[in-house]
Amino acid sequence: MDIISHLTRTVSPAVLGDDRNPAKQNLLEQFYAIFAARLADNTTYTRFANENIARDDQGFYDRVWTDGAHRDQIARELAGKHNVDATAARGLIAMAAPLAYHEIKSLAGTTPVPQFLNDNLASYQHHIPVWASAVLPAGMIAAPAGAHVSDTVSTAPIRREEEKGSFMKALLPIIGLIILGALAWALLRGCQDNPEPVGTPVATEQQAANDGQTVVAADIEPASLRIATGENSGLYACRMNVGNETLQGNVMDALTATFGDEANNCRADVDDNFSIDMPAAAQLSSILPIVKNVPNASMLIKGDTITVNAPDAAALDKLVADLQAAAPAMTVQAEGPLNERSEIDRSLAASQAAMQNLGQDPDPRDVARALSLQVVNFEVDKAVIPEANKPLLDNAVKIMQQVPDMKLLIIGHTDKTADAAYNMQLSQERAQSMKDYLVAQGADPTKLMTKGMGETDPIADNATEQGRFRNRRIEFVVYDETAMANDGVAISNGALDPDLNPLDSNNDDLMPDSDDRTGNNLPAPKSSIPTSNSRPIDPDLNPLDRNNDDILPDADDASRGTALDPKASN
Repeated sequence: MDIISHLTRTVSPAVLGDDRNPAKQNLLEQFYAIFAARLADNTTYTRFANENIARDDQGFYDRVWTDGAHRDQIARELAGKHNVDATAARGLIAMAAPLAYHEIKSLAGTTPVPQFLNDNLASYQHHIPVWASAVLPAGMIAAPAGAHVSDTVSTAPIRREEEKGSFMKALLPIIGLIILGALAWALLRGCQDNPEPVGTPVATEQQAANDGQTVVAADIEPASLRIATGENSGLYACRMNVGNETLQGNVMDALTATFGDEANNCRADVDDNFSIDMPAAAQLSSILPIVKNVPNASMLIKGDTITVNAPDAAALDKLVADLQAAAPAMTVQAEGPLNERSEIDRSLAASQAAMQNLGQDPDPRDVARALSLQVVNFEVDKAVIPEANKPLLDNAVKIMQQVPDMKLLIIGHTDKTADAAYNMQLSQERAQSMKDYLVAQGADPTKLMTKGMGETDPIADNATEQGRFRNRRIEFVVYDETAMANDGVAISNGALDPDLNPLDSNNDDLMPDSDDRTGNNLPAPKSSIPTSNSRPIDPDLNPLDRNNDDILPDADDASRGTALDPKASN
């Protein structure tokens, strides 16, 4: 993770307040790297590891660097580099140290702070200036390629004795010309032998310990939270992607404080592919109540940006203004008009890129996550796979064949514009259509299951065009049989059973449980999900709705459960 970016977002505003001086911001950024490198030393950290460090303890900096000369050098060097008054620099550092310490401890979680900082050295090492080697443990300064940085680099200016004699004075200009010529030749040769395109981003690299090969660190996806409110301002939809359970718990605490028990329906994808830092986490207690008060609103928090939408233009403008006031460090914006073509193209590109980055023997969760990035834009009332998705799916089949033990559940979803029973049927047909195409391209049919969820599991509002577009989707999740041994238990790795109560008799469960009707002589259900303990699945979401859309007999049949629904044979 990017420790420096996190500290810049969380600590710098607290230290600088309304002072947005770029020089001071850059000074603090460089100090954070030096400070992190110091805390990475076990001997240093052990001195105060058991102390209760107050966030306003400005004497803490003196205990991190007990050598006064080192403290003075840090302040003097940083002040000179960034053109800041030395006294002001000393004050900024003293204020920042305890705050940065608390943030780093929070990021480390249960991992010892020195171990966490050493494990993530590559994320901040390049911010450490060479002169800091005099105030840091050996090995914390990144050496240039092919060079060695001494463990005891002198920071004193290099003095050269003036050469005497007319011969040397005459020779110096000639030597200078020779050096300039050599440099020009080397530069030209380098451009010819190893051309580098202008503007190529610098990749973060680590040297492999065994074979010397360079490994480029993969990007971490920003943590995100997407919610939508209903007509009565309740929590209508909720999803989060976070890097660890600590951040998940912090977000859940804020959701529960605002929405009560409704927060328990929020689905979380916890994986180290996502950041363990959410810049807006500290402001959620202020942000969430604002969104809750706007009916049919939606909000996406991702990285430093909050994107919101609402069906009423005036309410949307007020929502943006109120959120910006509550979270001034964030960028708050209204969602733009829906551009389906652009959304589809971006989703396909993102899905393809994610699959290309899977590598050898990929984690099934990463495969499912990559496939779920694509937008499958079915035509209205149809379940035909769009041509735009087929190349991506063809590539997915090749990846599936490389992971023979992987089983995926394909879930179809719709918006809420049609009848609930119709939406349920359509979503199942679309999920089945996706499976049929993958099987036709060579996927193992026994490794793919399907499920239609209709309109029952939204991820956005259903009151705006953008929200409905997001709710119409195909999701892939890992199908875990071991987690289905107990009826009504959620499937792990993201494949969740939406039924939170196996005794509520509403038959909305993904797998059969105690609210399903059972019997040995009943027909097999119309679902590709296997049965558990010889108990079939009842797909009827409401046994009392009298619409006879169930495969098995239940209370809404004319026979009151004594005969099969006539649609069961269709």
